[in-house]
Amino acid sequence: MSTFEKHCQESIKLFGRPYEEVHKWLDEFMGTEKYGMRHRKLRHHEEGVNKAVELFGEEAGEVARQHIISDLKEEGWTKNDPFPKDERVYVDMGLF
Repeated sequence: MSTFEKHCQESIKLFGRPYEEVHKWLDEFMGTEKYGMRHRKLRHHEEGVNKAVELFGEEAGEVARQHIISDLKEEGWTKNDPFPKDERVYVDMGLF
């Protein structure tokens, strides 16, 4: 499982800094009683990327997208699969 630390390390390697705020925001609901690991359906999609840009700036979109891709790959997603557009599509993909 990708951890906060791994996401930050990947961001340093790819984007020059850790972008902790983006990773914390994407995973804000992780481990909560209501969502657990199903938190990903809330922000791990195109709508979440767009909101990250709105909240944290333009480069945050690429950081968020990479975070999401790293997590999706753990579920068997490949670059040939569609990137989730919203929560509904994410659920329809059978991930959650």
